[in-house]
Amino acid sequence: MPNEIINRVANSKLVTLDLEDFYPEGNRIVFDIKDWLFEGFVLREKDFRTQVSEFDWSKYQDNYIALTCSTDAIIPGWAYMLLTVQLQPYAKKVVVGDLEILEASIYHDIINNLSIDEFQDKPIIIKGCSNKPVPQNAYIMLTNKLKPVAKSIMYGEACSSVPLYKNK
Repeated sequence: MPNEIINRVANSKLVTLDLEDFYPEGNRIVFDIKDWLFEGFVLREKDFRTQVSEFDWSKYQDNYIALTCSTDAIIPGWAYMLLTVQLQPYAKKVVVGDLEILEASIYHDIINNLSIDEFQDKPIIIKGCSNKPVPQNAYIMLTNKLKPVAKSIMYGEACSSVPLYKNK
């Protein structure tokens, strides 16, 4: 048929990567220690250690935890370390910061462990729109990881991609 519509995108060697596909399941939780501080501002070591030892950490099984203090208190580094020691048997990941830092850290691990052999000398589109909270840094990390092996890197959709890199 002379008027047959041919899907050239489907027949091309173009590889589409969607960072949303790598999004790991598990609740993301901000653990704010302000309520464990005297008047919300002073960390009293003995009281803090008592609260840490008496707390049921098992309720954070298979969750991702961002440790923070929402007040202007000065928190010594060992306090977050002590919390991490307790969370480590249960949580999938623990960071100090907010949910954005947590997501960036999760994606850092995923992208570092991503095998790029299958992308050797291929044109790649990194899909841009997602329904899950994929951090901006994940796109940067993925671009850096793919650039040494990719024939080209684009951003967006196959029908309207933005060229970013082409191996000469």
